[in-house]
Amino acid sequence: MSEQADQIVVGKFGAVYGIKGWLKIHSYTDDPEGVFDYKPWHVEYQGRQKEVQVTEYRRHSKTWIAKVAGFDVREDAQALVGLEILVSDDQLPELDDGVYWRDLMGCQVKTTQGYDLGVVADMMETGSNDVLVVKSNPTDAFGKKERLIPYLEQQVIIQVDIANKFIEVDWDPGF
Repeated sequence: MSEQADQIVVGKFGAVYGIKGWLKIHSYTDDPEGVFDYKPWHVEYQGRQKEVQVTEYRRHSKTWIAKVAGFDVREDAQALVGLEILVSDDQLPELDDGVYWRDLMGCQVKTTQGYDLGVVADMMETGSNDVLVVKSNPTDAFGKKERLIPYLEQQVIIQVDIANKFIEVDWDPGF
């Protein structure tokens, strides 16, 4: 893995399945099978980072199960249960348009009139659209601690400048 690359969580090991060390996989990728496209996987194991190699995987009912090299019996595989699956962020595909949520974290959010709304602290998925969770400045004139701003490009989101960590929005600061 590149020294320069950050790591992202793409999934998590679930319960052990069977007696031969198979584990359920909870995928955080859009297409659940897509988690297997990323290689190598890393985990925080016994206080240090360890590379793990998936030797086999398959669909089981409504989930996925995988076999990890070196974890050949149920008792060994139990050590991986609950561990996050980490991969290098340089493995993420380039987006034709749009940005990854993680790139929006920490961006300063200002209205088209220049009012400082705060900093993006989180994102939410609502079904109809994504929502920016903006942590307000302690001195916010409207006394807001947090704002929820719909991520609607061209309607609310006017400009996103990831390089400068800045988002311009058409939003009423009192809302």
